Amino acid sequence: MPPGTPLVADYLLVDKSERLLIAYRQGQPIRAYRGLQFGDAPDGHKRFEGDERTPEGLYTVDTRNPQSSYHLSLRISYPNAEDRAFAARMGRSPGGDIFIHGQPNALPFGRMAGDWTDGCIALSNEEIEELWQIVPDGTPIEIRP
Repeated sequence: MPPGTPLVADYLLVDKSERLLIAYRQGQPIRAYRGLQFGDAPDGHKRFEGDERTPEGLYTVDTRNPQSSYHLSLRISYPNAEDRAFAARMGRSPGGDIFIHGQPNALPFGRMAGDWTDGCIALSNEEIEELWQIVPDGTPIEIRP
């Protein structure tokens, strides 16, 4: 990118199997974050409230919460119409409130061990601070298995 160009992502890719999030701008990777943490049941697409899974598919970062219980959070637009329809056919709730966020505010330093979220994507506090700055609301996010 030319010098002085603001660092702003226009697409996010999460690879769950690699535990990798890549931020892109105009098709070029600009940041990568490794060691992502997911829900207690990280394999498979989120289907229902309480299943502890992280969604898979195409979504959008649709809002942010600076007062989150976790160090900053960017909400993912799950559930979409297909997710809601599937859950309705099963007579269940699809759940919601899926975020990319930092560590719990009550944690004095470091990271929680292992997968611990309820289906969200957790980064270190330093990583979410950077991502918060470069990802505007409306940014598409693809989450792959």
